[in-house]
Amino acid sequence: MDKVLQRLLELQSVDVRLSDVSTRLARFPKKLAEVDGRVAAAKADVDVTKASQLTAIKDRKKYELDVEQWKERVRKYKDQTSQVKTNEAYRALQHEIQMAEDEIAKAEDRLLEQMVAGEEYDRRIKASEKTLKEVEAVAGAERSKIETEKSKAEKEQAQLNSERETAIAEIPENLLDHYTRIAKKHNGIALAEVRDEKCSACGMMIRPHVIQEMRRSDNDEMYHCETCTRILYYIEASTSAAPAAASASASSPSEI
Repeated sequence: MDKVLQRLLELQSVDVRLSDVSTRLARFPKKLAEVDGRVAAAKADVDVTKASQLTAIKDRKKYELDVEQWKERVRKYKDQTSQVKTNEAYRALQHEIQMAEDEIAKAEDRLLEQMVAGEEYDRRIKASEKTLKEVEAVAGAERSKIETEKSKAEKEQAQLNSERETAIAEIPENLLDHYTRIAKKHNGIALAEVRDEKCSACGMMIRPHVIQEMRRSDNDEMYHCETCTRILYYIEASTSAAPAAASASASSPSEI
């Protein structure tokens, strides 16, 4: 195989792995956001419950004040009963006293409801705070694992970028541009192996004389698939092709 073509295959192998690493790196922000989202939701649940408890406490104080105000009215009306001169005035005061006592009963019922609600909110707050701690513990472990995987992927990316620089150093600039244009068109796969007289990427038959030319040891011409335009390469069955194998696996039949 031509030396430059071999360099292109090595470059494609690196680019395929770089693409995979980049895809993995792109997922990490979402994974971290999901972890943070679960913690935020648990915190929000605690905050909402505490806010509801605070409202219940304010309402309870209001009803306590209502009870005291109505009791004060009852005392006032009862004091006035000893001062009235007529039965009509006495009956009117008795009516006011009864109304005030009814309001006291209503306010005390509401007060009792708020006291029961307050106990329920205490229970819910303890439960939600316990849940929050559990969620934070799990989130901490997940976040640590994600950060470790992210760091590993970043190191792998840096290593591959270094390998890519080494690979492109031996490729002519015009050929590198040509490779880049084709790779961009075909999801990063610019080269395709000829297998069973077909382009392994798109499945199109390759002309017999082209295959014969590609098999010549002294041939240095570059051939392209007439259908998908990818750069073609041919590996004799007895030839070891470790670098090509990685690229070939990535360039299995796909879109044209």
